[in-house]
Amino acid sequence: MEWNEFFIALAETVGMTIIASILAYLVGLPLGILLYMTGKKGLHPNKVVNFIVGLIVNILRSVPCLILIIILIPLTRSVFGRATGEWYAMIIPLFFASFAYVGRVVETSLNEVDQGVVEAAKSMGASSFQIVTKVLLREARPSLILGASLSTISILGYTAFAYDFAAGGLIARAYSIYHTHPMNYLSRPEIWVILALIVVVVQAIQEIGLRLSKKTDKRRIAK
Repeated sequence: MEWNEFFIALAETVGMTIIASILAYLVGLPLGILLYMTGKKGLHPNKVVNFIVGLIVNILRSVPCLILIIILIPLTRSVFGRATGEWYAMIIPLFFASFAYVGRVVETSLNEVDQGVVEAAKSMGASSFQIVTKVLLREARPSLILGASLSTISILGYTAFAYDFAAGGLIARAYSIYHTHPMNYLSRPEIWVILALIVVVVQAIQEIGLRLSKKTDKRRIAK
């Protein structure tokens, strides 16, 4: 591999990961809020709605990413005009593979918020919308940010399946090197360069998440 190929593979991985993560949170965030709102601790407990939404989330989380990619080939082809061969063809299946997980992460973060703060907002006459936007999401920010970084890293891991559909990316390139040189792939410097790039990307995501989480943590600031 030439150096420009490494940078292309890196750009493909980052592109797939970031776009899929943004889309996953556009759906997963309101989904997690709905799960919280209709849950036992929620502002509007509703067993039926919570059960149905929770069941859909659990089913989606149970389907392996590779099977989702295969199932979604017609949708991917209708949107992009192709379902294989390009990195952007992975965006839709990565989104479907991750937004349900994001929803659970958001729900868990909101459940960690002190109920006393929520009750205080209720007693002051705050509406449900105000409680969600001005109390719950603000109080849960550190946990939500950490959850976002973990979700993004998980989505990055899913990009490994791009190899099966010739969609590029760092992990797919690593497997391609193994496939091309099965007897001496560990002696190939390319495999270690790719590994180093993946580690750098993961560490960068973790570090950004930790720093942002610390900056928004009121308890830490108070100390």
